[in-house]
Amino acid sequence: MAKFATTAIAIAVSFVIAGCQSEQQDAKVTINKNPYPSTYKPLTSDSLLITNATVLTGTGKRLDNADVLLLDGKVKAVGVDLDAQGAKTIDAKGKWVTPGIIDVHSHLGVYPSPGAESHSDGNEMTSPVTAEVWAEHSVWPQDPGFNQARAGGVTTLQILPGSANLIGGRGVTLKNMPAETMQAMKFPDAPYGLKMACGENPKKLYGKRTQAPMTRMGNMAGYRQAFIEATEYKRAWDKYEVDYAKGLNPTAPERDLTLDTLKGVLDGEIMIHNHCYKAEEMAMMIDLGKEFGYHSGTFHHAIEAYKIADLLGENGNCAAMWPDWWGFKMEAYDTVLENVAIVDAAKNSCAIVHSDSATTIQRLNQETAKIMASANANGFNYTPEYVISWITSNAAKSLGIADKVGSLEAGKNADVVIWNQNPFSVYAQAEQVFIDGAKVYDRFDEAYQAKSDFMLGQQ
Repeated sequence: MAKFATTAIAIAVSFVIAGCQSEQQDAKVTINKNPYPSTYKPLTSDSLLITNATVLTGTGKRLDNADVLLLDGKVKAVGVDLDAQGAKTIDAKGKWVTPGIIDVHSHLGVYPSPGAESHSDGNEMTSPVTAEVWAEHSVWPQDPGFNQARAGGVTTLQILPGSANLIGGRGVTLKNMPAETMQAMKFPDAPYGLKMACGENPKKLYGKRTQAPMTRMGNMAGYRQAFIEATEYKRAWDKYEVDYAKGLNPTAPERDLTLDTLKGVLDGEIMIHNHCYKAEEMAMMIDLGKEFGYHSGTFHHAIEAYKIADLLGENGNCAAMWPDWWGFKMEAYDTVLENVAIVDAAKNSCAIVHSDSATTIQRLNQETAKIMASANANGFNYTPEYVISWITSNAAKSLGIADKVGSLEAGKNADVVIWNQNPFSVYAQAEQVFIDGAKVYDRFDEAYQAKSDFMLGQQ
């Protein structure tokens, strides 16, 4: 009798399963991961041969009396005595040519320059975790600061939300093009970044409100809780995908904007950009990434990065740093002027010079020169052809766009700067700037000096 009952139950279960599998599936629920796509279109460009220049390729090479050929918006060739019939020629004798400068940490557009409270849209200081906000939804393309940055040779920049929160929201990478909409500046296919912040900022802001986090241990608890929830959210979506693929008719998990972004981190689609000054906190953030299975990405400001240079290299972290901006708060107190150089000296390093400033972004070349000078005065032996990588190819790696920009190599986007002399001279000026082969700035031709609509009629 017992054997009969077991068999009957098994048959019943098989009918139930067969019934589920034969049920017509609802339309599959999918998340549009790019609902605000780039509409960027390169400007018209000529075939261009830049001749007789000192070329820093961004890959560690310096070529003297060299040529750079730009064709169809790409770098076609870099070398000596290049032949390009029909190409427009610029004789750059006495001048220097580099890849376009990339700033991995900017707030242009979300904190415009000049600043105005009504345009202060960079910090969603309403909750310790605001992964649901996207910086691109605050970007004001008419910010005059974009034009000033272009005059400094900046062709690509990441716009980040501010650092008030443990998890502040998504950043967006833009091409520094004059445009009326954010989407027309959006770097095609560049991965999103997620802004996180260690230390004093979140604990001070929320602690004063008598809410968590009030301490650094509260900070860590907040990150962990957020990624615990993201892990469960990802698990639910992964199960939905698997069950649907089996022919079942599962109910899709309920959408959550905050967890959408954190799931993107866990899926390896969104890169971490972490405002973090102190060595021990950077080390903990590396462990946090390991706990939840994501890479801890780039540490920004990284005042004490020199203390853990080997750890950063071993874990494949980039560190974005200033040359000499320190001491403005306790967690920014303990740096050395050789910070960037020491980080760079470690195996598998990725040292970057960043701005976090509407004015510093206009002279990232000179910020880099300051580091080279102070490091060489203390026993390093850096050269212009090497340090240019700190604001070009290493920065591109940090943003996940190194296959497109950051160096002058065949096939890369033709983002190029012609400098009047060694870009690491205090007298250096960007004379002409090209993005995807199109001239977007000329120091001597007002036709290529874009003016923001906002500035028209201003004194």
